Amino acid sequence: MTVVLLATCAHLPDGEEWAGTNHLLPALGERGIDGRWVVWDDPAVDWSQSLVAVRATWDYEQRREEFLAWARSLPQLLNSADVFEWNTDKAYLTQLADAGVSVVPTVVVERSGDLLGAVAGFGHAVVKPSVGAGGRGVVVLDGSSQEEPDFGSGPWVVQPLVESVRTEGETSVFVLDGEVVSQAQKRPAPGELRVHEMYGGTTVATPVTDEAAALARAAVAAAEKILGERLDYARVDSMRLADGSLAVSELEVTEPGLYLEVLPDNAGAFADLVVDRLRTS
Repeated sequence: MTVVLLATCAHLPDGEEWAGTNHLLPALGERGIDGRWVVWDDPAVDWSQSLVAVRATWDYEQRREEFLAWARSLPQLLNSADVFEWNTDKAYLTQLADAGVSVVPTVVVERSGDLLGAVAGFGHAVVKPSVGAGGRGVVVLDGSSQEEPDFGSGPWVVQPLVESVRTEGETSVFVLDGEVVSQAQKRPAPGELRVHEMYGGTTVATPVTDEAAALARAAVAAAEKILGERLDYARVDSMRLADGSLAVSELEVTEPGLYLEVLPDNAGAFADLVVDRLRTS
């Protein structure tokens, strides 16, 4: 049986099945594939003979250069190390905007002394590390503040506070092997902006809408043109702006969770992608 290694991190040995689900391994098994969760920085793992799918390496931002070096060492990888390098720095959002994709307005700030000016341009703004994951380091600032924040070393991205995130939340569309396969809606807990479960957020499956699907396809197509290569998988997150339109807030093509606890069919779609890549590799 062909082995596929599903890369996770040490504090999530069961990968994205952390919520007690069990979908991805059975879906792979039904297709004659032995899927195994392995920790990406475990020196005992032999990566040389198997296709690797990065699934839950949610500690990469602490050791980005080490993570990218590991990805570059892999002989077979879904999406590529070049994709990961581009995607793990949120400055990519400005490139998508330049390519004509509707994106939540984003300013990249290199020096802490420039943060207040960038925030003032938006009034209320969200500041987050340019390299970050899991909502860590996200801060909301009032543009009227004159006190320079101490965020340590940059760079950062600064975006307007999109008020709809408090009510409508964030829309996620999954694009696997070039096809839109599912959609979910993520909402934060009262008083929160972050939609992640660790902060009390909730996620529910929703029917795929034409609006969200079209934006997702546009974002993926633009990224592929920028990178000069096809994306095996993507999750496109979006928020509704004040004018009523959807705009991309994140394009996750490194380690996007599949939300298997609410979208179990994503497991089969991902397994089909693995089968196709094994067939053509």
